[in-house]
Amino acid sequence: MAHIPDGLLSLPVLIGGGAVAATGVAMGLRSIDDRAIPRIAILSAVFFSASLLSVPVGPSSVHVLLSTLMALMLGPGIFPAVLVALLLQTILFGFGGLTTLGVNTINIALPGFVVALLIGSMIRRASSPMSASVIGAVGAAVAVFGTGGLVAISLWLSSSDYVPAAKVLLVTYLPLSIGEALICGTVIGFLKKTSPETLFPRLAEKGASA
Repeated sequence: MAHIPDGLLSLPVLIGGGAVAATGVAMGLRSIDDRAIPRIAILSAVFFSASLLSVPVGPSSVHVLLSTLMALMLGPGIFPAVLVALLLQTILFGFGGLTTLGVNTINIALPGFVVALLIGSMIRRASSPMSASVIGAVGAAVAVFGTGGLVAISLWLSSSDYVPAAKVLLVTYLPLSIGEALICGTVIGFLKKTSPETLFPRLAEKGASA
């Protein structure tokens, strides 16, 4: 349940999440030039489509996040990409909520962005596609648990009554982390072999060479 619906979170959590999300989106928008827009749009559309496919796990459901892969390719551009996709999902399908849009954006985008900062250089310097794939897979799994942790913290800070549910949610992220690792690791290994330049987020920054 990365899409937290309206009515669950307290006002301070909503305001705090919205402020952090606004900072991330502003940082992402400053990094965008005309050449970066198609890449951001494509990855936002991929995230939009893939995350519509939810798989029931216990009392909740999970879906792929692709946040590590997106952050590797977009850098800060992941924040506006996720925001737009979540907004459309809320308006068109009722996933998540409008008041929780900021919190949901941060819960999904921030772990991938942080993980990409930590492993990006290792993937780009990797001696083989297999090495890049393994590093990417581990990073993707870590980002999934980062999202699960942020969702749990958001609920816990809003009300202690959500603590039991938050603990259950964390357990449901275990199978998601495995699937996310397989998908992202495979894609990263393929890109490392065929188009390694796509794994450089500076391509989505102003002043970067094409």
